[in-house]
Amino acid sequence: MTALKQYDHPAHFEPLLPSAMYMTRLAARARPVVEAALRLQGALTLDTRSELRELVRAMNSYYSNGIEGQSTHPLNIEKALRQDFSDTPEIAKRQRIALAHIEAEKALEALALPEVDAFKSETLRTAHEYLYQRLAVEDRQSDDGQEVVPGRWREVQVAVYRHEPPPAAAIALFLARTDSVYASGHGLETLLTVAACAHHRLAWVHPFLDGNGRAIRLQLHAGLHVLTGGLWSANRGLARQRDRYYRCLSEADMARQGDVDGWGNLSERMLVQWCEFFIDVCRDQVDFMTALLQPQTLKARLGALIRVRMAERADYREELILPLLHVLAVGPVSRKDFTQMTGLGATTARKSMSRLLRDGLLKSASHKSEVHIGIPLDALSILFPNLYPEAAAVSLE
Repeated sequence: MTALKQYDHPAHFEPLLPSAMYMTRLAARARPVVEAALRLQGALTLDTRSELRELVRAMNSYYSNGIEGQSTHPLNIEKALRQDFSDTPEIAKRQRIALAHIEAEKALEALALPEVDAFKSETLRTAHEYLYQRLAVEDRQSDDGQEVVPGRWREVQVAVYRHEPPPAAAIALFLARTDSVYASGHGLETLLTVAACAHHRLAWVHPFLDGNGRAIRLQLHAGLHVLTGGLWSANRGLARQRDRYYRCLSEADMARQGDVDGWGNLSERMLVQWCEFFIDVCRDQVDFMTALLQPQTLKARLGALIRVRMAERADYREELILPLLHVLAVGPVSRKDFTQMTGLGATTARKSMSRLLRDGLLKSASHKSEVHIGIPLDALSILFPNLYPEAAAVSLE
């Protein structure tokens, strides 16, 4: 079966989900991922989860923009969060885009979308609007210089490499069809399959003039939040296999290959292959984060970090390891309790705690508030190796 010259009817991008037989197989593939993801959420304190979520949010921005070829160094993202922007125009623009992505992700999370709404076309429109409304007009220009209006479906025909999406006049019909399939309660075991299919088919429609990939990945984050809890990121896995990600998406565009390849106009076999790849990416990310947060190995890495710091900076002591581990594993403590847990003399303990606060390994809302764990970028290479390795790389920007 050959590809159509123009896709102008929703029948042209069927099937939107694989057949029941494949759905069952994919659910079985996803089941251990779902179980491991839910266990991971229960393994950390609320405070530690909150701190990790902020790190993963910045990481999401880095990787999603990196997929588009517009990332900026993690240190520049950290500076942008403090409203410290580069004097170099292109770097400053990328900082603004990264910051807009982080803020849009927070806003989407705040909606607390139920599963039936997560993959609606209206949620995708909202993701695009949340992202682009945070950018000045000069930062939201398409490659050919057109203004990208936040949340507006495109009004012109476009081509995406070899793929020519539906004409603008047909976008509403295609999106109505996606809503009829994806906007329903599928359940956790099929959530990853539904997410993968929606990710591909919505990208295939290419409903916006620009920013489709970013908006669809923001929607993906919101849709999977019930599983990730913000602790792991599909974006990280997709970015680290960027070429295969694009290849699998492209292959899922293929026309049906004969009577044994499903019933729709597009290839069911290649859609299933894309779903398998996506589920495996999620499995890899959950397994990676689970291993990284094992108590014994985490304790060893925290110890290694403190010992390295002892050789580099004043006021670090080996006695800080257990109090820090306690704050990481159990939650915030008063400043008095933290200093007492060190077993050091009062003056030495206070100086050491002050050093941890200055360096970001501890955080506190005020000089009298409890202290809680911090995860600064310069500690990642030892504390969470390979989670965000680009943060430790020298910036060449």
